[in-house]
Amino acid sequence: MPFGLSMRDDPGRLRLSRGERLTTVERIVTLAFLVVLSALDIFGVIFSPGVDVAGSVLSVTATAVFALYLWWPATATAALGLVFAVSALAGKDSVVLFAAAVAAGMVMRLGGTAHVLSYGAGFLVATAIVAYGDAGTPVNVGIYLLVAAVAGAIGFALRLASARGQSLEKRLAESAKQERQAVLAERRWIAGELHDSIAHHLTVVALHVQLLDDPSIRRDSQDAIRIAARKAMADLRFVIDLADDGPRSAAVHMGDLDTAITEAGAEIEAAGHHVIVDGSSTDDRIPRIAEIVLARIVRESTTNILKYAGSGDVTIRVETDDDAVALTILSPLATAPRRDLPSSGTGLKRMTERVIGASGEFSSGVQGDHWRVSARLPVT
Repeated sequence: MPFGLSMRDDPGRLRLSRGERLTTVERIVTLAFLVVLSALDIFGVIFSPGVDVAGSVLSVTATAVFALYLWWPATATAALGLVFAVSALAGKDSVVLFAAAVAAGMVMRLGGTAHVLSYGAGFLVATAIVAYGDAGTPVNVGIYLLVAAVAGAIGFALRLASARGQSLEKRLAESAKQERQAVLAERRWIAGELHDSIAHHLTVVALHVQLLDDPSIRRDSQDAIRIAARKAMADLRFVIDLADDGPRSAAVHMGDLDTAITEAGAEIEAAGHHVIVDGSSTDDRIPRIAEIVLARIVRESTTNILKYAGSGDVTIRVETDDDAVALTILSPLATAPRRDLPSSGTGLKRMTERVIGASGEFSSGVQGDHWRVSARLPVT
């Protein structure tokens, strides 16, 4: 891969177009190595008789410059070049060249494209100066080139390992995020299913519990409570079955528009309303997805009617043509709250989401002295 190519679409591949930083572990290991190396150089100067003091000082200085690579690689390279220039003037350039060869590993590990190329060119120039700087007498600098090659390879390998480690961390973080989103989505789905299926039946139960004190309708209310409780248990088992990772029940719980309208009419009339059903809910042109969505809307609208509707007739109208099927539900507005029944406020939102999800149109609001719910879904 050529220098300067940034593989942003594949974070697991090496990128030399920009510089990098050492990891915490790499910094600790490098710093410990530099401390030990500097200590050995200092001890050599102090306790070794006849030692080349100037060479040792330059060696210690070059080692100290290495510490800059822990934080400022470009500055470290510039400082190392300055130390080499001083050593060349002092005739001790071979001492610093060895440090420069080792520094090739740091440059390959940390440097961007410009840094790597400029360092490589500078190192070759420094090698030529050492090789031919002594009155034109060639000096064997193969060991320096070999050290630079090995150090550079090690730096490259560490950079590649770091890139792969960062890629793995990113994939793990993305995987954890997806798992959290999946859990949240499943929770929202379960909450929606519980609201759509069980909340309706509990509303029927709560309504008829308030009517048990009336002897004339007590028996009907008891029957309505019993039926609603049985349906709530059936729906609860269905939701649990869907949420379970185990085998699914053989029974398929699907919306049936005609059944939903029939049940809604019975429940609304049991609450004291007259129900008018207009149109056919069994038209063969109504697709299954539209039937399921409209059945849910009928059920949710029935829940709202039982909670909020005033006295008067309730109209459920189904109109189907070659393009769409339309459901309209009209219920009388109440001048005062009809029943003291709790509300989650999510019914209209759920109906809107279902219709829009099926590429349809949904609206609700006041029309005269009625509350109007309208849904229109395509049949093709």
